Amino acid sequence: MASARAQVLLDELDQTGFVEGRNLEVDSRGIGVAPASYEEVAVELTKARPDVLVVFGPDAARAVQKATQRIPIVALADDLLGSKLVTSMSHPDGNTTGVAIFAFQLDVKRLALLHEALPAARKIAVFGDHEPIRNIDALESAARAFGIEIVPYVARSEGGVIRAIDAMKATSVEAVNVLASPLLGGSLRSLIRERFDLYRLPAILQWPEEAEAGGLIAYGPRLSVVFRQCARQVAKLLRGAKVAEVPVEQPTEIVLAINLKTAKALGVIIPPTLLSGADQVID
Repeated sequence: MASARAQVLLDELDQTGFVEGRNLEVDSRGIGVAPASYEEVAVELTKARPDVLVVFGPDAARAVQKATQRIPIVALADDLLGSKLVTSMSHPDGNTTGVAIFAFQLDVKRLALLHEALPAARKIAVFGDHEPIRNIDALESAARAFGIEIVPYVARSEGGVIRAIDAMKATSVEAVNVLASPLLGGSLRSLIRERFDLYRLPAILQWPEEAEAGGLIAYGPRLSVVFRQCARQVAKLLRGAKVAEVPVEQPTEIVLAINLKTAKALGVIIPPTLLSGADQVID
């Protein structure tokens, strides 16, 4: 979680009455940790005996669950139920609740939107953080229906991002569907956008905030909104609620954001039908 995102969480906690430095202490050692260190850092954090642990992504959530079955966990991840991080959405057993954004399902919709935006593109990269890509079958099925070829690329580090996007350019990829990922949509997202800009690669991204920051198209829930949902869950647990009393939540809104300034810079003409359906158009 980048510092700006941490601030969103802290701002919402402040609104609920928990203020850092007054009645809230934050241990930020887990921010920006590489996946290879998740389990080690999870053990370190649980030794500090926090009242609540906040994690982002299923891999981080599993690492923390392995480290503790007692400390409440608030997880922001794709499908908490399908990933077996919880056994019930309405009454989570164990020590984990959170917000399920169901982003894997949105990955296929993003491919459809990218195809609509760039109907002439025949070769599209799908860029994930796991090999094999978890929802590749659904993406390939959609690609066949659109009459396009998708090429999978995977990265989990800065070096991996550079190598993957260099390879996209070398293999004449025409556009990129950046799949749901706490890494690619998190600490690596600025680097990804810089490499796309370097090679003039059109892409669709996970969070609307990424389009606001210069990405071409984004489709998904607002990151700031789901972070605030997580913060309110944390506040309930800090006030003494049991995990089973804090249901897993879902996003309240899915946003299609299109950046026309970026489209112009890339020489992309967004079809009027897609523009008319956008929730946010950035000039």
